[in-house]
Amino acid sequence: MMIVWFLAAGAFAGVCAGLFGVGGGMIIVPALVWIFTAYGYSPEIIAHLAVGTSLATIIVTSISSLTAHNKRGGVRWDVWKNMAIGLVVGSILGAAVAEQIHGLMLQALIGAGALLVAFKMLFLPNKENLGKPLPSAPVQVGAGSGIGMASAVFGIGGGSLTVPFLTWAGLPMRQAVGTSAACGLPIALAGAAGFAWFGQNVAELPEGAVGFVHVIGFICISFASFITAKLGAKWAHQLPAATLKKGFGILLLVAGSQLLWSGLSGMNII
Repeated sequence: MMIVWFLAAGAFAGVCAGLFGVGGGMIIVPALVWIFTAYGYSPEIIAHLAVGTSLATIIVTSISSLTAHNKRGGVRWDVWKNMAIGLVVGSILGAAVAEQIHGLMLQALIGAGALLVAFKMLFLPNKENLGKPLPSAPVQVGAGSGIGMASAVFGIGGGSLTVPFLTWAGLPMRQAVGTSAACGLPIALAGAAGFAWFGQNVAELPEGAVGFVHVIGFICISFASFITAKLGAKWAHQLPAATLKKGFGILLLVAGSQLLWSGLSGMNII
């Protein structure tokens, strides 16, 4: 039965990724937290397992996404090359930091992160700075490190952080989105590897997990999201963009609020 829930979560995440133009991490992590909670997994490992598995699924979706953007000339590989160095280092550090955080606190932090992304989507649109000279390579590497660390902690591909940075740095929106899609791959690879490594000797992990990566969950979610992302992309061209953006923002408000509340209440903070 858990496989059915994994497939459903992946299908929903794929539709959202295609429909709203974002990675599925912000959908997959809350869904996995709910699934693992329903099946009685230890609160100590639920959030870590959800984040590690989410990052693993993003490996598949980011390859598909960056390939599509690259065919249209939407990836600035010169910028990606600099950022990728920081993204890898930051993602590994993020996995190491997350492993030290109590499971319920990590869950609350993920909820808070979802609320911040929701606020940004609802009230802070990205603005292009066309003609602005690109920041230096060290600045790009530093930005990649910060984005990689935050993305690994939250289990996302980093688009909600990378696109604003790239538009601020002077890239047109099309290239910012395409380059951000490519940046999701080093985040996912390094982050998933980090969670698999740091979770090796953790007690109470379920059978079939490699560290903090649930292998069956990874396979099912990747399969389902890969198929349904195309459906979401098709619908995106038939519905108004402003309505889609608000809809996803509201969805994140609900998911983020629930995760934040359950994490804090589980620690008896509220």
